[in-house]
Amino acid sequence: MRIKRLIDSLNYAFEGIIYGLKTQRNMRIHFFVAIAVLAASLFFDLTRTEILILFLTISMVIVAEMINTSIEATIDLITDKYNVFAKTAKNVAAGAVLIATINSIIVAYLIFFHRINPYTLQVLHHVRQSPLHITFIALIVVIFIVIVTKSYFGVKTFLQGGMPSGHAAVGFSLATAITFISENVFLATLSVLMALLICQSRIETKIHSFFEVVIGGVLGILITIIFFQIFG
Repeated sequence: MRIKRLIDSLNYAFEGIIYGLKTQRNMRIHFFVAIAVLAASLFFDLTRTEILILFLTISMVIVAEMINTSIEATIDLITDKYNVFAKTAKNVAAGAVLIATINSIIVAYLIFFHRINPYTLQVLHHVRQSPLHITFIALIVVIFIVIVTKSYFGVKTFLQGGMPSGHAAVGFSLATAITFISENVFLATLSVLMALLICQSRIETKIHSFFEVVIGGVLGILITIIFFQIFG
């Protein structure tokens, strides 16, 4: 009986994890990022302490997200009307997730930056020799391809939604060009963050879906890289 209760407890725990993955977009994002970071860690000579910190950080983010989900579900069960205390509880739980996420970004920066930086500088130095007009041409081509793609999917405007996101494509195209030209990792990081903020605003205002933004960003990055590779 004890073994059966233990198995049932494990099943309930897994059901909770699966529920979070099925219903919470942020939970899926956290899992995807965690898998990507753990896979990347295999290519670096991390110490045992660094691996331990990495696992603790990832666990903290996922646990915070699951607690946030459970709090939201409990409040929704208690009341379906607006209540200032319910709002406060949800906001505080979401704030806990945000703090855990920011901490994970800082940890990833401290663990991986000094290992990636030398290789990044070599690539940027090589590509920096490319003519500056390549950036302008790549940007124009990105815009043209976005317009053609939008017309294929029946979208009549460039700035008001549809597949793919033009803002995301242009934002990541410029971020990629800045990364190649500046030969400055910190400046490149800031440009990528600006592109991500553009994408976040398009999703937040419900002008684009997450998938449309991702496709736009990938399109902008790939086209710009191809131009720098061909004409560099």
